[in-house]
Amino acid sequence: MNYSTPENRLSIKAWAEDDRPREKLLLKGRHVLSDAELLAILIGSGNRNESAVDLCKRILGEHENNLDILARCSVSDLRRYRGMGEAKAISIIAAMELGRRRSVTPAQEVQPISSSETAYKIIAPLLTDLHHEEFWVLLLNRANIVMRKELISKGGMNATVVDPKLIFRAALDYGASGMILCHNHPSGAAKPSEQDKKLTRRLSEGASILDISLLDHIIVGGKTYFSFADEGLM
Repeated sequence: MNYSTPENRLSIKAWAEDDRPREKLLLKGRHVLSDAELLAILIGSGNRNESAVDLCKRILGEHENNLDILARCSVSDLRRYRGMGEAKAISIIAAMELGRRRSVTPAQEVQPISSSETAYKIIAPLLTDLHHEEFWVLLLNRANIVMRKELISKGGMNATVVDPKLIFRAALDYGASGMILCHNHPSGAAKPSEQDKKLTRRLSEGASILDISLLDHIIVGGKTYFSFADEGLM
């Protein structure tokens, strides 16, 4: 008996939530998805007779279930499949090209934060020469390697409003073990204000409660910087 007729085939939206590719990725992580499920996320929908996953399984099957072979397809090659319009075909080709570029890009050496200078070199490209103030946080793992650079707020020429809740939410969301606060002074003077010192003390107290190490607060001013840790202010 054929259980795949249009009348009884369930669309992805009718599947159990754990079986939908997008929800499955969110709940279980990207590594558990099959190639067909990942492709289905790209195209979003299939055709009248096939779900997006079924369509992608068929496309892969006709290309030896080999992504390298699929990557050689053109837009017109993919458009011959019912339900695969130009936009969907372009999405797949773009994804394949990104994968190809990643495979030929040399992996950057990942170094732990070992000093204020190391932290400054990471954040300086984002803060140097700005005409307004921005506040960032570097989120670190247990090895003091930067997992993420998170923009917390933007302000005017003299200040920016920083909500501690946003900083700690980011740290908790990404499972950070440590963090380094960073902001710039558009005037070029890296000396901390009393407000900078007060904020650092508040955030240090909050981080301690959450068992997160606040390692430093870097102020970028022009081509130089100020480190709270180096000056014994942490």
